[in-house]
Amino acid sequence: MSTVPMWQATGIGSHPGEDHLEAIRVVFGEVPGLPYLPELPARGVGADMVGRTAGLLIDLPVEVQPSGWRLSDRPGRDHQRALDHMRRDLDGLEEIAHDYAGPLKLQACGPWTLAGAIELKHGDKLLADAGAVRDLTASLAQGVADHCAEVRRRLPGVTEIVLQLDEPGLPGVLAGTVPTASGFGRLAAVEGWKVEESLRLFDAPVVHCCAPSVPFALLRSAGVRGVSVDASLLRRRDDDTLGELFEAGMVLFMGVVPGTETRLPGPAAVAGPAVELWRRLGFAPDRLATQVVLTPACGLAGATPRYARAALAACEKAAQVLRDDPANGRQAG
Repeated sequence: MSTVPMWQATGIGSHPGEDHLEAIRVVFGEVPGLPYLPELPARGVGADMVGRTAGLLIDLPVEVQPSGWRLSDRPGRDHQRALDHMRRDLDGLEEIAHDYAGPLKLQACGPWTLAGAIELKHGDKLLADAGAVRDLTASLAQGVADHCAEVRRRLPGVTEIVLQLDEPGLPGVLAGTVPTASGFGRLAAVEGWKVEESLRLFDAPVVHCCAPSVPFALLRSAGVRGVSVDASLLRRRDDDTLGELFEAGMVLFMGVVPGTETRLPGPAAVAGPAVELWRRLGFAPDRLATQVVLTPACGLAGATPRYARAALAACEKAAQVLRDDPANGRQAG
């Protein structure tokens, strides 16, 4: 079984504010086992999840219309803004983490959420056109691969890149609840095998989905490396499917602290949902810290910078509880 005992804790991706250098410092300081390149959507157009990822697409330029992002004939100002934000972030990453050695997580919007958010040139959502979705997925897979290669060039000490695909829209895609561009109808449900096929184009990603009804069985069949979920949305009926996920050697990223301001409990309480799940499934305690990674429930863009730092620190301390005392989650000391 493939395990990753050093990951322990990480964040989802987004951070508050516009200071990318400070966000990178916070990430590498608070979750050193699996740091990541933070995203700062408060910077505006091209820094949002969709625009940031659209800037990675190969030969599919985009622009912003009143209705949102749309394919365009040629790269324009909005496309350039996305590229500028990413270049600035990578420069900052290289400056702060130039001597870093270890794994690094990179995030991108997944193909199905992206297809439900970007419009074709004539105004329909890209998701409505199966051929366009195939083109988008291939373009995204190549763009993400190029992005990962650039990060490796800039940070030669990175031992592996953990790719996270953000797919909050995937349950709606599968259920046929994604609205049309007009908002008056719904796009047809996508067959599961098409989703599986598309995800295989990426290099064993971790799929993040903070929406209800995460398709665990489909993601396992697609061969993804792990699944990232909000722990508060997990139900007892998910236990069997989660057990199969763990048996397959996959990793569960559990969102155990809220993404927005709240009073954070101690490490043992933060680790509680993971300990409880593991007990119910009946796996050996020493496997817990190798197959569960603790994270905030979702991105931290809606929090204050102070809380964002505290949330990551809480996940890291709780992960130490899982590592040091996996049998019962007691807080050492």
